[in-house]
Order: sequence, then C-alpha cells, then structure tokens
Amino acid sequence: MNHSVSSASSLDSHAPSEGGCPSQAMRWEEQQKLLALEQLCGVFRVDLGHMRSLRLFFSDDACTSGQLVIASRESQYKILHFHHAGLDKLAEVFQQWKCCRETQPKDQVSDEKSCMQFSIQRPTLPSTETHPEERLYRRVDVTTWLRHLNHSGQVEEEYKLRKAIFFGGIDPSIRGEVWPFLLHYYSYDSTSQEREAWRLQKRAHYHDIQQRRLSMSPEEHSEFWRKVQFTVDKDVVRTDRSNQFFRGENNPNVEIMRRILLNYAVFNPDMGYCQGMSDLVAPLLTEIQDESDTFWCFVGLMENTIFISSPRDEDMERQLMYLRELLRLMLPRFHQHLTRLGEDGLQLLFCHRWILLCFKREFPDTEALRMWEACWAHYQTDYFHLFLCVAIIVLYGEDVTEQQLATDQMLLHFSNLSMHMNGELVLRKARSLLYQFRLLPRIPCSLHDLCKLCGPGMWDSRYIPTVECSGEHPDSQSCPYGGTSTPQPSSPSPSSSPNHTPTPPLDGKRGCKKRDIFTFRKQS
Repeated sequence: MNHSVSSASSLDSHAPSEGGCPSQAMRWEEQQKLLALEQLCGVFRVDLGHMRSLRLFFSDDACTSGQLVIASRESQYKILHFHHAGLDKLAEVFQQWKCCRETQPKDQVSDEKSCMQFSIQRPTLPSTETHPEERLYRRVDVTTWLRHLNHSGQVEEEYKLRKAIFFGGIDPSIRGEVWPFLLHYYSYDSTSQEREAWRLQKRAHYHDIQQRRLSMSPEEHSEFWRKVQFTVDKDVVRTDRSNQFFRGENNPNVEIMRRILLNYAVFNPDMGYCQGMSDLVAPLLTEIQDESDTFWCFVGLMENTIFISSPRDEDMERQLMYLRELLRLMLPRFHQHLTRLGEDGLQLLFCHRWILLCFKREFPDTEALRMWEACWAHYQTDYFHLFLCVAIIVLYGEDVTEQQLATDQMLLHFSNLSMHMNGELVLRKARSLLYQFRLLPRIPCSLHDLCKLCGPGMWDSRYIPTVECSGEHPDSQSCPYGGTSTPQPSSPSPSSSPNHTPTPPLDGKRGCKKRDIFTFRKQS
C-alpha cells in the first residue's frame, strides 16, 4: 500500500544502476521475489490503471462463492472462481478503497461519487423487483405431482400445474414423467391407460421411421450422409461428454442420441439437421432415458416452442424484432446505445446463441433446464425466453452502456460471462420483468399482445403478436412499425376524453398493411 501506483501495479524488472541507493536495490530484490513467486505459484496481478471494470458475482445467498471478473481496456477478461468463502471478505476490502465503491442502486441518491468500474451483483433482488407470487410456489416434487392427477391419471387443473412449474420448477426425479406433458407428447386429459397405448403406437411409428432410414438406396444414403449424417456424427461425440450419462468411450447413450437425430432428419426432411440440435436432444435423453419417448418429445420441442434451432433466418429475425421492442420499452438506455451503434448493434449478435440453443451454452444444465421448464410452461406468455434475454442484459449488461462498448466488445463481454452468470437470479428477474411488462400502459404502435394470458389448454407458440397503429404519424405517413389501425375503445389512453372518437386511418397511409415490425434501419 506504500508503493506508488506505478511501482505497485507495474513491477519494473530492470536492475538498479551502479551507485544506486540501497532502497532502490532492496525494492528491486523485492520485485524479483514477486516475479519468481508469480511463476512458481501462478499468482495473478493486474494493473489497476489499465482495468476497465471489476465485477463481483455472488452465486449463493450466503455470498460465500462466486466469481471475480476483471476486464481490461482491450476487453480481455480474467475470471477468478471462489468456491468456499472468501469472496465476501474480498468485497469488503474492495469497498474500503476510494476508487472502488459498490455502485449505488439507481433509486438511491448518494453524495459520494461511486466508481462505475466496480460493482457487486448479489443473488438477491429487492422486494420491489420481484414478482409478487415469487415465493408462493415450491418445486413440483412427486407428492405435488400426484396431487395434480386424478384416480385415472388425468391432469386436473392444468393451468395451476403450469403456473407451479413456472415459479417452482420440477424436481429432477420426475422430469421424465412431466416433460412429455409440457412438450405435448402426452395430452393433459389422457388417462394412464391411454398414455401407455399411445406410447406403444408411437414406438411402432418410430421403428418405421428408422427402417425407412436404414432401407435407403445407395444413392439416397450417399446424399443423406453428405447432408446430414456427416455433421451428426461429428456433433454427437462432443455433446455433453462431461455428463455422466454420455461419458466414456463407446457409450451406448451417444449412439442412441445419434439415432434420434438421424431419424428426425428422415421424419422432417424440410428441417433436416442443423448444428445445435444435439444440445437440445442430450438433456431430453438424459432425463427421459427412452429412445422413442425422447424422439417424440424432441419432435414436440421443435414443433411447439418458439425457440428452435432453425436454419430459417426469418424465425430468428422475428425473435430479434420482439426483443428489440422489449428493450426499447423496458431498457431504453441500452436500446439507445444499440441505436447509436447502427445496424450492427441492432442485430443483437450477442444473444443469437441464447435463443437458438435455449441458453444451453450460457448456464450449467441445472439452471438451463429450469429455464426450459419455465418457457415450456407457457404461463402468461409464449415468449418468456425473450424476457430471460432482457433479464441477462439488465443484470450483466451495465458495462455495455457505462463503457459504451462497440459491437465486437459487446459480443465478447457477454461471451465471457457464459457459465458465470447466476441462473436462478436471471429467472427471478425475468419473471419480474414479465410482471412489469403486463402492467405497462398501452403505448401507441407498440407490442401489446406479446403477453397474452395463456388460458387452460392453450398451446399456440406460433401466435404472432399484432401492432395496433395509433394513426397519429406526422404528414399522414404510414406506420413505421407496419401496424394496423384497429382502435380499442375499451382501452383508451389516459389523455383521451370519454367522448373522444378515434380518427379512422387514411387508405394507403396509416395501418395500410402488415409487415415485419420493429426492424432495424440503416442509418443515413
């Protein structure tokens, strides 16, 4: 602490010149000892003068474990992991430094100037930032699950079950039984006997699909190998191999995963196979542990959910449209930064993998699967995965706006946070954002229907929200968001008088057609 900043943070390895004072020689010897210690013990040091940001991410409620993330000005990251206490003490030390104070919450005013390069992210949210029903539901275990079934094995009050799963998740011991319902392999009103008969029927169907693949002609097989099998064979041997279920050489479960993916390409030739599907099949097979059942659950995942590993650009672009609008409404400062970056920023490259692989590469399986279940529950929205994206940005995107990161730096920032974010915290924040979004007043030409309340039995993931044009654009121009003019008398704006009559649209000018909405535009 007595050294100057330059000498303490950047150790000079040059030997002192002859005739130098004894203190310089002593300092040089100390520096050599430190350098030797670094090489021997792997000591890490950083020049605080070249540090862009310092973040502490606690991963448990007791604040005893987590990560210390250090970012340089060149967007180089060093992540130090703390597993058994110590991180809380380190936070106390940092907060004693005048140059490193924890960032004050936005709703608090402090006379002390806090350094925005340092912040602490704790795994708790203030009560004002949590969903009112957050603590009311516990994980759905065997007892809770059986309580939702009647004597015939039918699920009673499906909506309440999906709500419980949305807030509490599913105990891993019963995922293999509950997931087929969420993925619509089983019908909620089916009896136990009907489900067993259905399994036998679908098992025979799966066998027919596999026989169709195995009985290809040499020409067909050659083309299939070139378009599908070559890529599948490469992907399955490197998917989740650290998982005990797929670990080891000649593991039969790897071969089962391979067959499921090859058979799916035969079942759905228009989709075929694209990289990333193995990341989706692997958890399904791990939890369900039956080849035929896993195959049909994967079919349900691909057909009945929004986020799919899809080769079609329009699917991804539609998701990004909705996400850009959510950011505009709920995180305007971040959206303004993206707008200043132009087309490259608005492409949201950093979150493409989040959507395509359902956060599989961003969180450990224990947390990623909880997010899958919350999305599959389809509670109050079919687009909960987009609220998860916004939650990640809210919790971990402070550096982006504070440091005004460029597009490539922004991509690197979020990539380096992969597997180092608190999934449970992200889930709670996403549920809170969903609650807040549903309370927002209706804004002209905005995405109101993204959070339609999903009633019992509703499974409409291909539902496309509409944009209602206000008809109030200057110079009689058409709606820049491609909205249609459908006034809602039952939901007048606060400023409207009771006798106000909406102005009808001008033909060819306002609300004249539907088209892709919230698209980014090249800056002139």
